[in-house]
Amino acid sequence: MKVLIQRVKRARVTVDNNIVSSIGNGMLIFLGISNDDSREDIIKMTNKISKLRIFNDVNHIMNKNINEVNGEILVVSQFTLYGDVKKGNRPSYIEAAKPDIANPIYNVFIEELDNLISNKVQSGIFGAYMIVDIVNDGPVTLII
Repeated sequence: MKVLIQRVKRARVTVDNNIVSSIGNGMLIFLGISNDDSREDIIKMTNKISKLRIFNDVNHIMNKNINEVNGEILVVSQFTLYGDVKKGNRPSYIEAAKPDIANPIYNVFIEELDNLISNKVQSGIFGAYMIVDIVNDGPVTLII
């Protein structure tokens, strides 16, 4: 499992010219799923995300987690996080899980994260061609 997290002022996902989800202050999470990912990986990752102290306190130090700032989360499936360009110029996605494996994991990830976060977790549409609008805050970007 690979996760790319961006701290955002706002973010939204559009599919076929329709906004399917949007958030204000919080995290945009791009989630890449591999063939080896398990429920243990989901639990570990969602617990880590819920406790990440990447939001500023009154002294402008990253000292607060998502719940302490009443932040929102938007999760977007992103198989290209497993793109391998070691050979040639065209990425290989062999390590990325196929949709029949990845989609259930994606859904469980969202459910588990939703149990840990004060606000309802928003998401993109698995497998859809999405336009993701992001207003980065910082910018703060982490890869886990």
